[in-house]
Amino acid sequence: MKVWTPLLLLIVFLSIVGSPLHVQAQDTGNIEQDLLEKAQVLSTSESSTTAVLETDIQTQAQMLTVKVLDGVDKGKVVTFYNNYTQLKQGQELYVRHQTGGDAVDGWSVSDPYRLNVLAIVAIIFVLLVFMFGGIQGIRGLASLAGSLVLIFVLLLPGIYAGYSPILLSLGVASLIIVAGSYITHGFTRTTTAAVIGMLTTVLITGLATYIAIHAARLSGFTSEQNVYLNFNTDGKIDMVGLLYGGIMIGLLGVLYDIAIGQAVAVEELFSAGSSLTRNDVYKKGIRIGREHIGALINTLAIAYVGTALPLLLLFRDATTSVAYVINSELFATEIIRILMGSIGLVLAVPITTFIASRMLSPGARGGAEAYAHSSPHHKL
Repeated sequence: MKVWTPLLLLIVFLSIVGSPLHVQAQDTGNIEQDLLEKAQVLSTSESSTTAVLETDIQTQAQMLTVKVLDGVDKGKVVTFYNNYTQLKQGQELYVRHQTGGDAVDGWSVSDPYRLNVLAIVAIIFVLLVFMFGGIQGIRGLASLAGSLVLIFVLLLPGIYAGYSPILLSLGVASLIIVAGSYITHGFTRTTTAAVIGMLTTVLITGLATYIAIHAARLSGFTSEQNVYLNFNTDGKIDMVGLLYGGIMIGLLGVLYDIAIGQAVAVEELFSAGSSLTRNDVYKKGIRIGREHIGALINTLAIAYVGTALPLLLLFRDATTSVAYVINSELFATEIIRILMGSIGLVLAVPITTFIASRMLSPGARGGAEAYAHSSPHHKL
């Protein structure tokens, strides 16, 4: 099987995605401005406890004097009330300055400055990958960088420009699979088997996800960010399609793990037992995959639960029925997300194992001599 097979599939994807379904979103022309600018705390008052407006909830509050470090207000010193996160003198932050139109000229804390911490954690991660991952770890970082480039250069601008999020996510997901797999694992028959298995799984899971989202009548409006995005783009973005795209891109992480693992397992089974038939290897590969499924489904579900702890607390404190809470779009969306990811994970095992057992058998290259190679995997 030539490497061109998955590449041809990508050409089909990209040709489908070739024309936008909407015109590009235009600026709303609002006179009001909402500026985010970096600043530094010059002084603070002592923190005191106060009640949130029109509630009995207590929070810490202080008066901040800050100097703006960039943007149109650079150099300006302002003092304002802060009941968000408590800051100290010398700390940096991002402030929100709302002005213009009918808005009252106001300042507030947007977020503490965290980029320095994020940079340190990222450097530690990269160093550990270099130390313990070796060349394979470096390839993995290159694959990750390529995936992020595809998302930020193709997927996000394409969605914002009005292209179909459904078709875009399928096309970009396929590009990520092909590019990431060959960058990380090299141009081998084993990698190609895994790539074809992943592309097939994405197509099947994508169809199932589309049906599930529309059958459940999910709108895609599950957070304030979705609402703001809809207003900022004048409703030009398909929010249901955006939800679909998020599920498909999120599926890729677990697909990489299980598809590459199954393809390598099949390769090793053929290498270890020359008398094994394709069906024998398929059955043994499925046995390995079952153990993998059990571990990864638990990992996937727990990962989603970890990000949805506020939802679980809402469930615990709900005064309405359990059925109503689960039926709500907030919960239904997360349940669909977990289940579709798990379905894709399960399907990847038989699909990739079947493809690998056909592509990597000695007969696929005309005999056992096909296993003579100088790298860890079969050369294409």
